[in-house]
Amino acid sequence: MDDHRSTVEYGLRRWILVLGVVFAPLMETIDSSIVNVALPTLEGNLGATLDQITWVVTGYLTANVIVIPLTPWLQSRFGRRQYFTATVIGFTLASMLCGFSSSIVQLVLCRILQGLFGGGLIATAQSALRDLFPIEQVGVGQGIFAVVILIGPIVAPMLGGFLIDNATWQMIFFINLIPGIVSAGIVGTMLRNPEKPRSSPVDALGVVFLAAALGGLQYILDEGERHDWLADPTVATSATISVVGFVAFIVWELWGTKRPIVDLRVLRYRTVAVGVLLAGGIAATLFGTILFLPQYSQGILGFTAFDSGELLFFRAITVMMLAPVIAGLVGSGRFDARFVMAIGYALTACGSILIAGTTTSDTSFGHLVPGLLVGGVGTAMLFIPLLITVQSTTRPQDAPKAASFITLAFQLGGSIGSALFVTLLDRRADFHADILRGTITLASPFVRDTTVHLSPAQLAGIVMTEAQSLAFGDVAYTVAAVATILIPLVFLMTRQPRTMSGVSFE
Repeated sequence: MDDHRSTVEYGLRRWILVLGVVFAPLMETIDSSIVNVALPTLEGNLGATLDQITWVVTGYLTANVIVIPLTPWLQSRFGRRQYFTATVIGFTLASMLCGFSSSIVQLVLCRILQGLFGGGLIATAQSALRDLFPIEQVGVGQGIFAVVILIGPIVAPMLGGFLIDNATWQMIFFINLIPGIVSAGIVGTMLRNPEKPRSSPVDALGVVFLAAALGGLQYILDEGERHDWLADPTVATSATISVVGFVAFIVWELWGTKRPIVDLRVLRYRTVAVGVLLAGGIAATLFGTILFLPQYSQGILGFTAFDSGELLFFRAITVMMLAPVIAGLVGSGRFDARFVMAIGYALTACGSILIAGTTTSDTSFGHLVPGLLVGGVGTAMLFIPLLITVQSTTRPQDAPKAASFITLAFQLGGSIGSALFVTLLDRRADFHADILRGTITLASPFVRDTTVHLSPAQLAGIVMTEAQSLAFGDVAYTVAAVATILIPLVFLMTRQPRTMSGVSFE
């Protein structure tokens, strides 16, 4: 039995441990996104093709999602402190090796290694933060964790742009060294295990099925749009492997083995099952904005990578300011987390609608800020209440398993949302371009006057720019629609206890 009281810390020791713990998921969430900014630079410096360079991202994410569901078993088998320390050290060393890579093959292999260690950081950190605080203060630990998870992907583009513009691409990996050393030192010497490590056999077949299912899915999401989805034999094969892997994994884990590597029965908690869907939805709306806004601001408006990152920082600073307030109100039980989340989704939708209404080819920096601020308020009201509700309505021994499912859903939700939004962006850009081209005839006085000063190629470029601006607006409206559709789901969760000291589990 997991003894929560044995891991609770007080005073300065607690906050030193909090610092050591949060450094780990902060490194992972930043590293998941920061590389995207550097891909063009990496492609040129390493002499890589477009297909090769995308594996810098695909390899990392694939390894990452495979490990995430395994973290509860790994914590139980080796001990939380030992496993957490090993993953932090491994992630830090892999980051250093990435920075020293001199070829695309070396970099991809090091990124896969980095992803394998990184997959254990987030869910383990969430469980550790939960257990550092008394049960009545669960909102504090989960609030801190939520800020780290949400802030990392938002600040990564700005940080990556700054490092690429003012330093070298290697620095996007070397920045992990100091926080990694600090985190490993604190966690390795101070963190307490909630229970003694337990020797248990490895469910090897379950691991194989899981790797096939999640690995195939991640490949489809990363490469599908670029290779025309199922029309490509490799993508179609990956889809088949993924579907067969998922079916085999579920059957095997529920009925084929007595010692499953992933305990799917934790989904019997209604709040965990619904929370998985909501976490995926939160990630889809968050990464949808993070994905299209830099492309729009840099590709259409001509912003620098740093200026584009500054835009997202307005959303980040709002989350940081509101997080302690939301955590305190929801964690105390005075406010129903479900209503807070419903308002959060509504504000997320409103923020996206405001952004969609300003996506023209000459939008200014200031016109985009209100939508980002409103969206930031909405984001702060989503993930924190979700984490508090899931952790406070789940038995202590099942909390790490619930945390890994929420983490996996957040990761996959971001990947699925990004893949769908990229596809939508391409399709809608072609749609608007066809309509705009149909309006360009010599019968129009405007067109006749324009052709005097512009060549047909320049005119076609203007049409494509306007079509892409309209397509970015369509993506923003779609983000708003997704957020709106998710509002009713929040009321399927169990209400968090009004007093955390008297938690009852369903």
